[in-house]
Amino acid sequence: MPDNQNTILSIDNMSVQFPTLSGSVTAVRNVSFKVGREKVGIIGESGSGKSTTGRAIMQLQPPGAIVTADRMQFEDVDLLAASEQQMRTIRGRRISMILQDPKYSLNPVMTVGEQISETVILHERVSRREARARTLAMLERVNIRDPERVYTLYPHEVSGGMGQRIMISMMLISSPSLIIADEPTSALDVTVRQQVLSILDDLVTERNIGLIFISHDLNLVRSFCDRVIIMYAGRIVETIDAENLEHATHPYTRGLLNALPSLEHPRDRLDVLKRDPLWLEN
Repeated sequence: MPDNQNTILSIDNMSVQFPTLSGSVTAVRNVSFKVGREKVGIIGESGSGKSTTGRAIMQLQPPGAIVTADRMQFEDVDLLAASEQQMRTIRGRRISMILQDPKYSLNPVMTVGEQISETVILHERVSRREARARTLAMLERVNIRDPERVYTLYPHEVSGGMGQRIMISMMLISSPSLIIADEPTSALDVTVRQQVLSILDDLVTERNIGLIFISHDLNLVRSFCDRVIIMYAGRIVETIDAENLEHATHPYTRGLLNALPSLEHPRDRLDVLKRDPLWLEN
């Protein structure tokens, strides 16, 4: 747990509700956590509230969604009281979000260089020449060869791995304090995934910033993150240091771990996760 001086984000009792024809549905219920200058993983099954939590921090929930909390503090900003105009100055500049698939996140009718440069121009009011120079330097920093050529390419002309590195460069070019990465490597093959993670890890350490890494891959989070938050049905059921994940005590976390295949301890049949209704009450 980060100390108060290193805390970037504090969330206390946050809930997210969505209206439906049959009544309100609570997708995230009373979650509380802090993020410092570290890599924090959020794991859980699909529908557990991981992505909804990340989007609520950014105020990117769809119209009609209701976000409540006792406290949502990002550095010197009260996110609960922040207006949409204030959030526009925060998103991309102070908090960045890396999404799952760059094909759906990048503008198909703009070159990748123009899109990255646009981030700097909008947030820092620099000239186009300076924005271009910074963009080329950032592309080179994320290990893209021949950044001059890549600058002129459109999103459909780049591979998945290169697209994700372009997304990382776009999100980091304005030097944010916090990155929210929502399953940024799930669409990549294993080799490219390790390259992207290595780049992300180096940049987080180099810039001394915080990272929320949302994933459903236990092994990946265990090897990459410092701490792990486990979510089930919109709730946080356990928070533990990544290196101690094997010693988790909550039966849901134990069930996830026991359902993983292992080359060191092969089994004929993997465990099936058994859910307890009491988890929804405690």
